[in-house]
Amino acid sequence: MGNPGKGCRLPPLFLLCTKDRANEIYKKVEDQKSSRGRNQDALLAACLYIACRQEDKPRTVKEICSVANGATKKEIGRAKEYIVKQLGLETGQSVEMGTIHAGDFMRRFCSNLGMNNQAVKAAQEAVQKSEEFDIRYLYPKILPCGYGTNPVVTIRTPWDRRSPISIAAAVIYIITQLSDDKKLLRDISLATGVAEGTIRNSYKDLYPHVAKIIPNWYAKEEDLKNLCSP
Repeated sequence: MGNPGKGCRLPPLFLLCTKDRANEIYKKVEDQKSSRGRNQDALLAACLYIACRQEDKPRTVKEICSVANGATKKEIGRAKEYIVKQLGLETGQSVEMGTIHAGDFMRRFCSNLGMNNQAVKAAQEAVQKSEEFDIRYLYPKILPCGYGTNPVVTIRTPWDRRSPISIAAAVIYIITQLSDDKKLLRDISLATGVAEGTIRNSYKDLYPHVAKIIPNWYAKEEDLKNLCSP
């Protein structure tokens, strides 16, 4: 049987927590006849990706790809979908993948960029606020008699359509632009695995609400006004 953790350059302690789960998933998949002829490196990598999610230690597909013996992001993505489908058919239940949050990646991404402790703390607080944030507005028209007027309605935030990883990258971009140690968008893209265009789009969603997201101990209102308009 293959070994999902073999040759990985991920932290040893991290692998101890996920290797058994990854092996368990792979064994179930290996028993399926339909797995024959499939890219084994992609299957192994996908098992590790799923195990990380289930153990609440998520890694990006790009991070898994870096230890996947040549399997591409697309191949790992397809393998992941195949595994989830097969395990669902076997158990008759949907596979629990665990929820990922932007904060799950923040400290690691910040470390990759060499950010100082104060900036890391601000980024963590900002991303937490972005996840708790909601937008409330008054219903724009008078309702019929008996239904009251102008009820408060909660809508989804503009960045809900973005992945947590994209939000993490955009928050890091904002935090570094507010510091003396500014980071190039290219460097943030390399450190997070998020395309520069995606970071720009996420920044555009967050920009109108930075005053409610960025900790006021880190940046004052005047500082926020100096951020580049998207």
